[in-house]
Amino acid sequence: MKVLVTGVKGQLGHDVVKELELRGHEAVGVDVDEMDITDSKQVKNVIGDVKPAAVVHCAAWTAVDKAEQCPDKVYEVNALGAKHIAEACKGIGAKMVFLSTDYVFEGVGETPYEVTDARKGLSVYGKTKIQGEDFVTEILDKYYIVRTTWVFGLNGGNFVKTMLRLADSGKTELNVVNDQIGSPTYTVDLARLIVDMIQTDKYGVYHATNDGFCSCYDFACEIFKQAGKQIKVNPVTTEEYLKMVPQQAKRPLNSRLSKKSLDDAGLKKLPAWQDALRRYLSELNDN
Repeated sequence: MKVLVTGVKGQLGHDVVKELELRGHEAVGVDVDEMDITDSKQVKNVIGDVKPAAVVHCAAWTAVDKAEQCPDKVYEVNALGAKHIAEACKGIGAKMVFLSTDYVFEGVGETPYEVTDARKGLSVYGKTKIQGEDFVTEILDKYYIVRTTWVFGLNGGNFVKTMLRLADSGKTELNVVNDQIGSPTYTVDLARLIVDMIQTDKYGVYHATNDGFCSCYDFACEIFKQAGKQIKVNPVTTEEYLKMVPQQAKRPLNSRLSKKSLDDAGLKKLPAWQDALRRYLSELNDN
């Protein structure tokens, strides 16, 4: 199968290309230099030339706080970018994977969100991802919308790398929020699932994260424990943290996502997040 992957320089795009090649598929990775997703003509031309059987759309504006300052630009990338790719896919009969996020939800309560729950994004990032989802579902029949949370991988920045950098910079104490709950997700595991998906015709909306839930505080503690770093982590509420570091986008407190959609489709779920972290730290050490 020939598959075009956007955002190849990012965490997930990088690993999707690796997973495709591992399984003998032909992967064509593009980033903004090869295909600007905000340029509909360029998107149509590139996808028309490549003629992939599927497009895995990983490219996105993911700087959540910065997004609040430039909503129009974020809309162009996250919503219109998805629209352009969906239209190009429809033109050649290709299937499409659109990567989405827990930020499409309001993040209240403690119950894991189902794929059908009401979307009430709190931030520019969350709202533009909802608009991206809507374009994809309006234009295509052959789509997979995959919502995920707290992603970490080899390429680009993430929470794990930030924590390790702070520890290595000589910090002896950190404040980390303990009332935002979600699932850390390793791009290697998520990439495997995405390739599993596109090898089927099981279209629809999915929630995909590593197994288990934790707070950002729990996650930080586990990172330092597994990495053998001695650092004191203080649990603080989001409200307390915002007083210390203002001017941030609103984040969902409850980012628990139900994996019932994967079970119903008979797709293999991802391993526990602690196991994923262990493998990721090993990968970081090897690179």
